Amino acid sequence: MAAPSRCYIPRGKRVACPLQIVPGEMSHSVDLLRSAARAEASCTHRGAATGLVLGWPNLVTFFRPLLTLVQIADFLPGSFKDVPMADFDYDLAVIGSGPAGHHAAIQGAKLRKRVLLVERKPIVGGVCVNVGTIPSKTIREAILYLSGYREHGIYGESYRVKDRITLQDLLFRVDPVVRHEIDVMRHQLRRNDVEIALAAASFVDPHTLQLEDIDDGGLRRVTADKIVIAVGTEAARDPRMPMDRWSVFSSDDILELDALPRTLAVIGAGVIGCEYASMFAALGVRVTLVDMRPRLLDFVDSEIVEALTYHMRERRVTLRLGEEVKAIQVFDEGGRKLVRTTLTSGKQIITEKALSSMGRNGATASLNLAAAGLESDARGRLRVDANYRTEQPNIYAAGDVIGFPSLASTSMKQGRIAVCHAFGLPCSNTPEHFPFGIYTIPEISFVGKTEEELTEREIPYEIGKSHYREIARGQIVGDHRGVLKLIFHRETRKLLGVHIIGEGAVELVHIGQAVLSLGGDIDYFVDTVFNYPTLAECYKSAALDGINRLQA
Repeated sequence: MAAPSRCYIPRGKRVACPLQIVPGEMSHSVDLLRSAARAEASCTHRGAATGLVLGWPNLVTFFRPLLTLVQIADFLPGSFKDVPMADFDYDLAVIGSGPAGHHAAIQGAKLRKRVLLVERKPIVGGVCVNVGTIPSKTIREAILYLSGYREHGIYGESYRVKDRITLQDLLFRVDPVVRHEIDVMRHQLRRNDVEIALAAASFVDPHTLQLEDIDDGGLRRVTADKIVIAVGTEAARDPRMPMDRWSVFSSDDILELDALPRTLAVIGAGVIGCEYASMFAALGVRVTLVDMRPRLLDFVDSEIVEALTYHMRERRVTLRLGEEVKAIQVFDEGGRKLVRTTLTSGKQIITEKALSSMGRNGATASLNLAAAGLESDARGRLRVDANYRTEQPNIYAAGDVIGFPSLASTSMKQGRIAVCHAFGLPCSNTPEHFPFGIYTIPEISFVGKTEEELTEREIPYEIGKSHYREIARGQIVGDHRGVLKLIFHRETRKLLGVHIIGEGAVELVHIGQAVLSLGGDIDYFVDTVFNYPTLAECYKSAALDGINRLQA
């Protein structure tokens, strides 16, 4: 039996209201509604008492056969005069439970909307929690600890917590973290009365979704006033690559590997490729990194990239930049399966395994976007405006499915902004001040403009730099390689960008982000007292260096 389109109440929920309404006594309907208006403060969607199972919007719907809209508007309290009258099962439906979908659903619930969250996997969290961001960063932390990487500057390159590190050692740390994150998310959703449907969603029309239950395959249709698409991405598949998830695998398959390889080819030097290349290299794996582009991470400040390139080569990573893969072949040699990667230049790379990180495509293939009047690009991504609204006024998209920057942190913000805009709530959006965190070894983080961007725009700027080796805290933690760079306007001294490579970069960047967002200048860092000894002192040191450059 289909759920009613009006007076919808989530399964198992009751709504308290201090009225006793008998449907047969229609002559008192106006007086009852006037009483309801006076009882506004005590009538809530989230009551637990027995009694009338109706909330405010549904109370209006219950009496719609009796009164005209004009009559209702005359005596309803002002905050409810704009209650939408459309016949929808939900005010908001969110497809996908990753960072964007999770925050979109919670924001909708905070606005007291009826929210449905649809997830096609058996557990919430999306790629981020289950196979992407959270597992990979946990693995990275395990690698840094077990390999003794952070202590090499003090105890030497041979120092290790454990000599023979296995994949099981790394996953031992991953499983409890993932379970905890999933539990936290489910608790947040339930606490905010977000209904969860474990089903595959597809559009029937711009307001209607067909849900196929992942357990029994049952079908049902639901309608929603607003819809947010937050389905995330899936690893791109290249026909030249025999993806058997054993010898040739994607970043989604790393948790399923049987053992760590001794040699590895990483195809694609984007964020994911660089992160895993540096992580495997820290374990002593001989890594070859292949990419068609002439440099790594072309959106990152070139000086920071040069530093990363130097550190990766120190870790015996072979870089094959400006090279294109022609073919990949899995073959047997002496009872072992090996991978031969052939480049268009004729070079051949023989490794035990190959990691394909040639980007990710939007997971939109099964959504039947055409029925909603939408169309994705060649990589499954959706076009949106500054408020993350698609071509359909009631449909929004957020997170990795809309493309760059494809970061969990920015996805969370996008999901929230989309829902706020959908329901007319003002919400600031300053993507130019979003920080970027890249979890290579060493890690990189930045916010604001790069030197290349400012040069292209002909904006006069100066820089100030501080090296970790010059800071007491850098010596204490054993990081002698880290660098913090400030970019500021040469004439106004206004801060324009912060770029960091080294231990704690993804945390340290937020100090600069705050100053940048508030329109501060580098004199703030000179005048501010930082705790000693801390890496935050790098800001003062870099600011003084910049001022000295102005006076030289």
